[in-house]
Amino acid sequence: MATTVNRRPSGTAPHGEPSAGDLVKQAAEQLSDLVRGELRLAQAEMAAKGRRAGVGGGLFGGAGIVALLALQALVATGVAALALVLPVWASALIVAVALLLLAGLLALLGKRQTARATPLAPREAISGLRTDVERIKESAHR
Repeated sequence: MATTVNRRPSGTAPHGEPSAGDLVKQAAEQLSDLVRGELRLAQAEMAAKGRRAGVGGGLFGGAGIVALLALQALVATGVAALALVLPVWASALIVAVALLLLAGLLALLGKRQTARATPLAPREAISGLRTDVERIKESAHR
């Protein structure tokens, strides 16, 4: 029993069906549309998150200002408490000197931390890269 196989020339499609080229073109267009849609969604999501982050940052700033005012009230309370046993000028001077000492200590600690962080270049990574370059040069000369 003989079977007949319908053979078509390469690149053609039966009547009513898209060719392989058309299918590839459609797939590329659909992929492009999908990527554009995902990018639009990501952009909209990032814009919404940016607005929330901006509001959050503003609220943190407001909290910082209120905390600063509270610290000023505490300093005034300290001056008033010392004024019960000392003259007002002496109690204000004592509180001011204590605050300046605290500021100096914080500045010193900040300077030490900053010195540890500088230079900003990643020394270990640069050293490793230099070592790698030297090894590559050595192996290239062999």
